[in-house]
Amino acid sequence: MRVALLTREYPPEVYGGAGVHVDFLSRHLRELVELSVLCMGAPGPRPAPDGSGASGRAPAAMAVTGYAETDPALTDANPALRVFSTDLALAAAVATSGADLVHSHTWYANLGGHLAGLLADIPHVVTAHSLEPLRPWKVEQLGGGYRLSSWAERTAFEAAAAVVAVSDGMRRDVLAAYPTLDPARVHVVRNGIDTGLYAPVPPVGPATDRAELVRAELGIDPDRPYVVFVGRITRQKGVPHLLRAALRFAPDAQVVVLAGAPDTPELAAETDAAVDALRAARTGVVVEPSMLAREDLVGVLAGAAVFVCPSVYEPLGIVNLEAMACSVPVVASDVGGIPEVVDDGVTGLLVHYDRADPVAFERGLADAVNEVLADPTRAAAMGAAGRRRAVSEFGWSAIAEQTLAVYTAAGA
Repeated sequence: MRVALLTREYPPEVYGGAGVHVDFLSRHLRELVELSVLCMGAPGPRPAPDGSGASGRAPAAMAVTGYAETDPALTDANPALRVFSTDLALAAAVATSGADLVHSHTWYANLGGHLAGLLADIPHVVTAHSLEPLRPWKVEQLGGGYRLSSWAERTAFEAAAAVVAVSDGMRRDVLAAYPTLDPARVHVVRNGIDTGLYAPVPPVGPATDRAELVRAELGIDPDRPYVVFVGRITRQKGVPHLLRAALRFAPDAQVVVLAGAPDTPELAAETDAAVDALRAARTGVVVEPSMLAREDLVGVLAGAAVFVCPSVYEPLGIVNLEAMACSVPVVASDVGGIPEVVDDGVTGLLVHYDRADPVAFERGLADAVNEVLADPTRAAAMGAAGRRRAVSEFGWSAIAEQTLAVYTAAGA
């Protein structure tokens, strides 16, 4: 089977969970199908990752090609229009590639996949990593382009041969948002985690030395426990809630925020003000806006006392899997697919999120973090249970096989 995988993010340009998903899915899919990846960003060929080797099969040929959002006629246009122009290039490339099926990820690539499917008369499969109707705050970032992104997603989903939801909760959301969809066409294939890459750091050795160096460079005190957050600064991730909750964290705990650039200037100003207030109230506040190399991120995760995920919307939350694979207990909101990953009371603690009562949510986050910090023995048991769960239930090889089954069901 020849499959064209369409995505906005692909290494080295990965900034969110969807990009991580496509990266690791492609490593395993290439052992099952003849795969080509068409991504947005730096134009031209890119190195293909090695096959995982997990299937025992020799990986098929794989091509990765980037397409830039650089139509000179649209330099000053709304960002959604620039994305659409790249979608046209993706569709044209797929239509002449001989692909048997096209698979798109996120609204950025959905229109390209939809058009490619029509042009080449092949099935189009979409993976739902999030849903535009459930992210109204995106209008702050895209303006009128949010109506375009919503239209592209709806058009692609309603016409798709199959829709992949990354959790049971996401499947319910998909069917609620797009009620004309045949439920038989909506399949659940969860995100996965590479538990070889995301793993506890050994107590001694080069990996430990590197982890200690990275923590020191970030300004993390080795003699104090720290609570860590990893994610984008977007309304979805709830960073302002975390920063206000951190005012109530145990005094000896450090707060480490590894976050990318904010979506909008307004959110940047709100976040900066919350960081300033937190630093005025306590020591040990570390904010790192640049993306860490994966091995460095693992070193920071593995040394944390608690990982916290304050998302107000989260289809699954791959970052929680990353922390669990590193044997770190997780405190997270109970939204979306997170309860399908974090086993409340076993691998971490869930905190109820109510949009109408953010103060109660922030208080709950602080109480849960402090509960884990106060009992290191229980925290270690939660971390160990999280590692076992990540290994046993979220392996990428099984996810690739399930994805191939969706392709077959879609008619490829």
